[in-house]
Amino acid sequence: MPTPLIDLFSDTKTRPGAAMRAAMAAAEVGDERAGEDPTVNALEARGAALLGKEAALYLPSGTMCNEIALAVHCRPGEAVLCEAGAHIVGFEAGGAAALAGVMLEPISGTRGMFTAAQLRAQLRADNLQAPLQRLVAVENTTNLGGGAVWPLQDLREIAACAHDAGLATHMDGARLLNAVVASGVSAADFAQGFDSAWIDFSKGLGAPGGALLAGSKAFVREARRWQLRIGGAMRQSGIIAAACLYALDHNLARLAADHARAQQLAQGVARIPGLAIDVATVQSNLVYFDITAPGWDAAKLAAATLAQGVRLCPMGARRMRAVTHLDVDDAGIARALEVIAAALRG
Repeated sequence: MPTPLIDLFSDTKTRPGAAMRAAMAAAEVGDERAGEDPTVNALEARGAALLGKEAALYLPSGTMCNEIALAVHCRPGEAVLCEAGAHIVGFEAGGAAALAGVMLEPISGTRGMFTAAQLRAQLRADNLQAPLQRLVAVENTTNLGGGAVWPLQDLREIAACAHDAGLATHMDGARLLNAVVASGVSAADFAQGFDSAWIDFSKGLGAPGGALLAGSKAFVREARRWQLRIGGAMRQSGIIAAACLYALDHNLARLAADHARAQQLAQGVARIPGLAIDVATVQSNLVYFDITAPGWDAAKLAAATLAQGVRLCPMGARRMRAVTHLDVDDAGIARALEVIAAALRG
C-alpha cells in the first residue's frame, strides 16, 4: 500500500473529515441569492459577530472577498496602498486592475508589515495628475512575511492614519484566525478600525471552500451587487456553509496544534546542514527556509522530497515554504524532516 502524501505545500490542501461531511449532508438549504438559505444566513450572522461588523457576506473564495472589497471601496483609476508582498499584488491574477480598475501603490515593509509612519510618508495631497488614494489594505497573517502576526497597536495606528487622511481600510484575513490563536487577540479587535475584513474557511479551518467578507450594512449591500456581477452566487450553498460552521465549532482552537507543529518543523530544519532558517520568525503555521547547500535549489529539493512522499512549496530560486495544517500530524512532521535531510545528504 503506498505511503500517504505528507502535503506541506499549503493549508489549502486540507480535506473535510467524516464529521464535517455529515454536517454538510444534513444542512438545511435554500436559495442564498434570494436570502433563503438558513445555513448561509446563520454563518453570515456568526461571522459578522466574530469580526465585530454589522453584516457579512459568504463568498466562494478569499480572492473574491479581496476583489469585491477593492471594487466597493474604490472607483476605477483610484489607488490602494498595501505592502509590496501583499496577496492582492502578486497572487490574484491582476484582479485589482482587471475588476476594480485600481492601481496598487506598494509600501516596502518588513515581513509583509508596514508602520503608520511608513504609510504617512506615502500619503500625498490631492493632485489631479496622480491617482486619488482611496484605500489602505493589510494582510494578517502575512503570507510572504512567513505567517507574521501584526502587532495590534500597529494596526490601530495604521487605521487611524488612513481615516484621518480620508482613506478607507481593508483587512485581508486569509489567515486571520491563525493570528487570533497565535496572539490571543480576538478577530473583532484585530478588525476594529478596518472598514472591511474577511476570514477564510478553506485553509487552517479545513472546510472545502468559502470565505466571509464583513463590514457595514451599506458596504455589504454593495458587496452583494458585486457578488451578482461577477458570478459569486452559489444558490444552495448551505451545503458548504455547514462545513464552515462546523469548522468554527471544532477546528478553531486546534490551530494551536498547527502552530506547535510549525515550531517543531522549524527547529528540525534548523538542525539540517544545507538549510537556513530563523526559528524566531515562525509565529503561526507558515515555515519559510532557505537552501544553502551547494548544487541545490528550491525546485530540485521540492522534486526530491516529492519523490519520497513529502510535498513542499518553492517560493523562489532557493527559498522554500512548508505549511502545517490539520491533515499533517506529529509523525508527518517527523517524516518530512527525515525526507528533507536524506535528500540533501544525497
